[in-house]
Amino acid sequence: MRTLGKRRNEKQDEMAGAGEKWRRGVSRLKRRPVWREAGFLANLPPWAGTAGALGFLGATALYGMVLGGYTEAVANALTAEAGFSIKAIQLSGQRETTEFEILEELEIPNGLSLLTFDVAAARERLERNPWVRTVSIQKFYPGTLKVSLSEREPYALWQRGKIVSIIDRDGNVITDEVKERYANLPLVVGHGTQKRAPEILSDLNAVPELRSRVRALVLIAERRWNLVLENNITVRLPEEGVEDALRYLVRLDQQKGLLSRDITAVDLRLKDRIVVKLAKDAKLNRGSVQPNLSVSRKGADT
Repeated sequence: MRTLGKRRNEKQDEMAGAGEKWRRGVSRLKRRPVWREAGFLANLPPWAGTAGALGFLGATALYGMVLGGYTEAVANALTAEAGFSIKAIQLSGQRETTEFEILEELEIPNGLSLLTFDVAAARERLERNPWVRTVSIQKFYPGTLKVSLSEREPYALWQRGKIVSIIDRDGNVITDEVKERYANLPLVVGHGTQKRAPEILSDLNAVPELRSRVRALVLIAERRWNLVLENNITVRLPEEGVEDALRYLVRLDQQKGLLSRDITAVDLRLKDRIVVKLAKDAKLNRGSVQPNLSVSRKGADT
């Protein structure tokens, strides 16, 4: 037993010596390090360190851009170079607004990216134009911008004192810059007439034979209207039955040439007669209409 135990001890010593001898024979460069990763570090991939360093550098650069106010410029440059620069602008719906005015309000310099273009700010700028009612701006990638306008329609000219403005049907002032091409619009005169213009123009449009001869429409005491014709004859209209009064005036002119006479005013306010005011020192030719002419027509007193 002693011999067997002794042999075993000798064999173990021999094996230990061989192991120690093997360790001494391995290159130090190939030996595994004494330290070992602990916790989550043991599960990180080999490239984690490089990625972390790059992320830190990127975050530092981003912080510098934000702090210096260059974020938008850098983003615009990068996305524009990637193929998202604005290359085409499609406009529609403009009649009174010029293309130059629209492009000026869009504020699109060369090389601007469609991704970074501020649609809300551009819409707000365009809506400041007095002709523009609504604006729709759409982005079509990679590089097309579509702008659709809905404009206010010029309905009449509104005069109060020396100021003349173009108004829409709702009476809203569009602009005080009245160009020659708007001269054919009906002219309404007096405070409050901008809101009541449709009521008289509706009656007047029903009588086109007279409509083309009217130069101005004047609201009197906020109750009724006077028409000023192209030959400076004033037609005093009743408060009610305006269309009937206008049709009768046209028939009388067709039959007797009333509005071609040397007169300054025709009063249609009385229901059973019209009153004609002669021009100064005028003489009535034979067969002309008398100053007071009894007629039978529908109407109402004022």
